[in-house]
Amino acid sequence: MHDFKKLVIWQKAMKIVKSIYLITRDFPSEEKFGLISQIRRSAVSIPSNISEGAGRNTNGEFKNFLGIANGSLNELITQLILSKELELVEDEKIQPIIKDLIEVQKINYSLIRKFSKE
Repeated sequence: MHDFKKLVIWQKAMKIVKSIYLITRDFPSEEKFGLISQIRRSAVSIPSNISEGAGRNTNGEFKNFLGIANGSLNELITQLILSKELELVEDEKIQPIIKDLIEVQKINYSLIRKFSKE
């Protein structure tokens, strides 16, 4: 069992969630139940799965939840790119978030590899 609040990956993922909520405030209101909702759910899923995995009994279980978080990372990157292509958000607003997502993804892969060796 790991204290998820001390994990750098969780802390960085929480920062991303905050950024996502801030940029989606400016999306058109007709996207409230569409892309805004989907983007926010994907973002929240990342630290949620990290924390859930950290609370499991084995590193193998933790690794499974990191895999789920990785799926949400990819989903969120896709949704941000789509938002830019639909002209819902400017590229300069999403690029720092995508950079942070890639950083979290690298940490995630490192943890998955570490747990795979155990």
